[in-house]
Amino acid sequence: MGPDTGGIPPKRTFDDGSDTLECVRFAHLVLSPDSAPELVVVADGRYAPVSRLGASYGTLQQLVDAGPEALERVREAADELPEDAWAPVGDAEYAPAVIGAPIVLAVGLNYDEHASELSLDNDSGPVLFSLFPNSLGAHEGEVPLTAEISEEVDYEGELGVIIGKPAKNVSAEEALDYVFGYTVINDVTARNIQFLEPQWSRCKSFDGFTPIGPVVVTADQIPDPQALAITTDVDGLRVQDSTTGFMIRTVAQLIASISQSLTLLPGTVISTGSPGGAGRSRKPPLYLFPGTEVTVTIEGIGALTSHCVEA
Repeated sequence: MGPDTGGIPPKRTFDDGSDTLECVRFAHLVLSPDSAPELVVVADGRYAPVSRLGASYGTLQQLVDAGPEALERVREAADELPEDAWAPVGDAEYAPAVIGAPIVLAVGLNYDEHASELSLDNDSGPVLFSLFPNSLGAHEGEVPLTAEISEEVDYEGELGVIIGKPAKNVSAEEALDYVFGYTVINDVTARNIQFLEPQWSRCKSFDGFTPIGPVVVTADQIPDPQALAITTDVDGLRVQDSTTGFMIRTVAQLIASISQSLTLLPGTVISTGSPGGAGRSRKPPLYLFPGTEVTVTIEGIGALTSHCVEA
């Protein structure tokens, strides 16, 4: 029989001797049909609204902007919550794990296998583009597809990074100190448009084309972002199976490179690229259509599921 925790989700002890709730994560949940998404702490399969922790942060962006001391206060308050303050996550609906970010940046061709299967050059440095905020979608949410625009819609499972404090001209050695947390992203892409236009923002920014979540895991729970298994399943078929260790440019190197002469603002999201196994590369190609279900899973973070529907 395990130790009596007084009904509070179990704790873990880190190398520095500190302890927090086991697997503390942040999410946005819609707690009633007509309510706005609310920032919650998720632990041990249950959630508690941050508003019950004596904090006024309605979104993750507001918590990130408030700084590391605010994060620690929220954690300490969650530690003290009684059992009846927690509710099963299954009773709520997810919203995008990130709301109101200053910008969502995507890195293309950051795995050799993916660059090769698309026959694109990745030798000149990080391929960087922005994703529009309307593209952000939720776990168990819908990805609308319009056949008149594209019948070549593809999946791309990616590790998402959330910046925690202003980062400018940082070195790779210190770059991970600027990370607030990590999440899962499916960088859905209309391939026909991608190969027609020189800039990739539009082909990846249709409504709902950037599912993100279901949660954000704080950086202290991911000691090495280059040691995470990443998989993608389409209707139960495993189509991507790799690790973040195969990134050409690590998370730290990406942050260092992007931050040169520009400031990455707190809350900035960086989608770090997709491993090989894209639907375009399969024979025959495996594209997404209404009725398709896609799940991207990253070790230590969770599984992000999306449902493709007719727009």
